[in-house]
Amino acid sequence: MSEVKYSKEHEWIKLDGDVATIGITKHATEMLGDIVFAELPEKGSNVEKDGTAGVVESTKAASDVYTPVSGEVVDTNQAIVDDPSKINQDPEDSAWFFKLKIKDPSEMDALMNKDDYDKFAKETSA
Repeated sequence: MSEVKYSKEHEWIKLDGDVATIGITKHATEMLGDIVFAELPEKGSNVEKDGTAGVVESTKAASDVYTPVSGEVVDTNQAIVDDPSKINQDPEDSAWFFKLKIKDPSEMDALMNKDDYDKFAKETSA
């Protein structure tokens, strides 16, 4: 199984070959509350590391979804657009947002592992 990495913007990314699956973390969903809307990037579009790739809206706030690496969007998760509450139910697995064919695998090196992310999330929410 491939390692999951995390960004400071509360996205997770899992690399499988040269395709990365990206979503938002459980911590992000807890901060946002009940998610009522999701907007995803278009298939075939190119996104740049740390650029905006989508939007989620909750009963509390709207938040941009960023991409932790650069690449071409090869798939999106229509299920979370049709039913955004799925994001709250399973944010770090079935409620992924989009998949990228990544341009530069070394961009993954700047991201956090699970332990570092958990520590970061705890420090930033205190």
